[in-house]
Parts: sequence; C-alpha cells; structure tokens
Amino acid sequence: MVDEDVEDEKEEEGTQETAEEEQAEEQADEQAEEQAEEQAEAAPAKAKEKKQKKVVRRRKTKKERENPLTMAVRLAVESGKVEFGGKAGISSALSGSAKLFIVAANAPGDIKAKVETCCKTSGIPVIGFEGSSMELGSVCGRPFPVSVLSVFEEGSSNILELAKKK
Repeated sequence: MVDEDVEDEKEEEGTQETAEEEQAEEQADEQAEEQAEEQAEAAPAKAKEKKQKKVVRRRKTKKERENPLTMAVRLAVESGKVEFGGKAGISSALSGSAKLFIVAANAPGDIKAKVETCCKTSGIPVIGFEGSSMELGSVCGRPFPVSVLSVFEEGSSNILELAKKK
C-alpha cells in the first residue's frame, strides 16, 4: 500500500507539471497567433503604401529620346489644352485663339496650306513634325492619326520655347 500511495503522489505531481506545461504552451500559442494577426494587418497597409508610391513610367522610344519636340508634345497633351484635327485647326487659326500649331509631315496638302496661311495672317507659329500623322498620334497618346495639333495652353511643357527657337 505504501508503494501505491507513493505512485499516486508522483502521478498527481506529474499531472500538475503537465497541466502547467500545457498552460504555458497555450499562452505561447495565443501570443504567436496575436503576433501573426498583427503582422497580417500590417502587411496590407504597407503594401497599400507601396502601391500608392509606385509610379508607372512608360519606356521612351529612340526617337523620343533624341527629339525634344516629342517630349514637349506629350507633356502639352497631358497637362495643357490641345485640339486634334485639320478642320478644328483651321477654325482656331482663323480666330487666332491657338498659341501654336504642329503639322505632321504627311498631312493633306490643302489642309497644311490653309493652316499655314491662316497662321501667317494671325502671327501664330507653326512647327512641322518630322514624323507621319500616325507617329504624331502615338506621341499624343492617341490610337489614331493626328495631322494637325492645335495648342491653346502648353501646361508644364516647354513647347512654346521650342517654337521660338525654330
């Protein structure tokens, strides 16, 4: 009987130790879960911050790097006021409301001649774009050809300075 009492006491002590160990493990698990939740909440916030800071930049073609006119046209279209088309260009040249005209190299002859004569009488500068109307359209960010580009406000570009140089 004495042996049984000793064994019972040892079992009770063992169960107390295992109960304490189990409680410690549960606390450790709870702390790990809390930390994981905090990290999970913090991760999307950091990802959102990174997404907001990320700027998408378009790769420049070789022509755009060489010709400052293409960069100026792109900036004028994005930040200023412009109109596309020959008929709109002629009407704004007659009224004298535009500050600058850009004409593609392959623009129709009659439209090109009308725009140039109206601009001479109004004193508005005309720049000849070296590329085709399709290239001028792509520089402007449009999926169609642009034969005449009328600039009313240049925005943040230096396109009027380029017109004075030419």
